Amino acid sequence: MEQFAIPIEGLIKLFLLTGLSFIIAMIWTPILTDFLYKYKMGKKIRETGFDESKAPIFYRLHKGKENTPTMGGLLIWITVAVITLVLNLNRAGTYLPLFVLVATGVIGALDDYLNIKGVGPHGGGLRFRSKLILYLIIGAIGAWWFYTKLDWSAIHIPGGNLVGIPFNVELGWWYIPLFILVVVGTAFASNQTDGLDGLLGGIMAICFTAYSIIALVQDKVELAAFCGCIAGALLAFLWFNIYPARFFMGDTGSMALGMTLAVVAFLTNSVVVLPIIAIILVLEGASTIIQIASKKFRGGKKVFLSAPIHHHYQALGWPETKVTMRFWVISAVAAVIGLVIALVGRG
Repeated sequence: MEQFAIPIEGLIKLFLLTGLSFIIAMIWTPILTDFLYKYKMGKKIRETGFDESKAPIFYRLHKGKENTPTMGGLLIWITVAVITLVLNLNRAGTYLPLFVLVATGVIGALDDYLNIKGVGPHGGGLRFRSKLILYLIIGAIGAWWFYTKLDWSAIHIPGGNLVGIPFNVELGWWYIPLFILVVVGTAFASNQTDGLDGLLGGIMAICFTAYSIIALVQDKVELAAFCGCIAGALLAFLWFNIYPARFFMGDTGSMALGMTLAVVAFLTNSVVVLPIIAIILVLEGASTIIQIASKKFRGGKKVFLSAPIHHHYQALGWPETKVTMRFWVISAVAAVIGLVIALVGRG
């Protein structure tokens, strides 16, 4: 088994930039919140679900949150972008994740703005089909960069030697559709998870912390610092987003974080453990797909009272804070397991 050591200088840089990101985000949060409240950037609670069918249970549970400002995700990706461009002098390892973070964040901000203005189907912003096409384009750009510029066409199987599987499985051009599927799927799963105060913020802080450690052990210091900046900004965001939320993350945060997390997983060649580290995103996304499929093929019958699954537990009577904190606990345990597999199974 390969021995690994954490570079001290890299560790110091990771901690310094994580702390700086937290401080900067905390400092300009009042400016952002004043802007959001002043210009009435309040979220409209949709009466339809992910598949644009009626969702009365969801609406009943969340109608009291209508007009709470959204687009709080701006706090995260703008902070990270500024720090990365200004202080991360060797940016070769962060060009692609930074591009994905900002590009996806901008599209999400447009969607949030249209939701605020009541534009789109049922006044809920961009159609799902339109968003899917836009994010597929970003995913395709990322896949093209990995396959042609970075010359990556294989995925690492942690601990494969223990079960007779090659460490690196060559995929050839199949790497491209896999990349697109994973990054776009993670983005939408992240978006589905962003449904309760503090839920996605806490989960993503855990996930990016785990990947900052993976990157640091691989001596990818700049990428580790990039992940640390996201985690720091997320903690500042979470300070104001825990129940009762002062503002919501919005698509500008959830979609950007999900797609960027997947890109980081590919950059560290540890995408195999992504479903473990981000287990809550997997469960949330899967529950939505199961619900839609059940309603479509079983004559409108539902598997869950409301989807994604965190709304199911709400509908059962669980307090919002209980659902959030228990999902945080599950996420933390899963992240540790995924982290151990990634590090110990390096070969």
